[in-house]
Amino acid sequence: MTGKERAPRNRTVTISEEEKAFYESKLCPVKKDREDKFLESDFLDRIFNDTLENLAASLPEKSVDLLILDPPYNLSKDFGKMKFGGRSDEAYEAYLESWFPKLIPLLKDTASVYLCGDWKCSNSLYKMCKKYLKTQNRITWQREKGRGAAHNWKNCTEDIWFATVTDDYYFDVEAVKQKRRVIAPYKENGKPKDWEDTDEGKFRLTFPSNFWDDISVPFWSMPENTDHPTQKPEKLIAKLILASSRPGDLVLDPFMGSGTTAVVAKKLGRHFVGSEINPEYCMWAMKRLDMAERDKTIQGYEDGVFYERNSGK
Repeated sequence: MTGKERAPRNRTVTISEEEKAFYESKLCPVKKDREDKFLESDFLDRIFNDTLENLAASLPEKSVDLLILDPPYNLSKDFGKMKFGGRSDEAYEAYLESWFPKLIPLLKDTASVYLCGDWKCSNSLYKMCKKYLKTQNRITWQREKGRGAAHNWKNCTEDIWFATVTDDYYFDVEAVKQKRRVIAPYKENGKPKDWEDTDEGKFRLTFPSNFWDDISVPFWSMPENTDHPTQKPEKLIAKLILASSRPGDLVLDPFMGSGTTAVVAKKLGRHFVGSEINPEYCMWAMKRLDMAERDKTIQGYEDGVFYERNSGK
């Protein structure tokens, strides 16, 4: 559907004209004339080609275990059916205020929220978390990509604010440990201390910190890649879902984009619901969900642990 010439080894998800007709028939908006809330069977494991506001108005209160938000950053960006323009901090905060409070009633008392942004809008996102939730931490993750700057520091990190509804929330630190190569192995009584000697080398499992340097941004040779301009990596979303939800929990993403949250939730045995106003992005997401029926691997995650970047996993 993009009309781009692809190299033979390019694995970017695309939609053929035949697939377009198939997935287009499955696009589903929220029914505008409904007066009651959705039943679980109406929304479970579905992406709605509709606005956040329409979806939020139809979901039952206290139904969501985990909310993942990747809204437009305070930058000028073309999202196909919607162009977002950079604006003042005050105007951006007014934009956040126009929809953020509508999501809060949907959250269970034990729910967690992750709110993505960059350096320019991170302070505004923190204000939303502080006003409506209990802020627990800020994650900073390092992108491999990033344009060089002749007169400034290269911008190669983004933030994710971690907040909860109450102080009674679920967090599984064992599910998000990272397998790191041991550079200076220490032994005690002649045996490895806190590390393991394997055929692949010396490794230890480490507790996750709030700085992530193991994330690869999707690119053309990865089967999760799409032409979405701000696609999040599956590995990144997997960490959020594994840490802050249980199998069978409901994950909400009202800025679904090309479907990464839905795909990862499916691969990890969680339920999902989301909205996306661009029909083409919805079709990419539906194709990726079909692909996840056959392939549940997540790059950089294997046998219950996360590996360092460029480890071959």
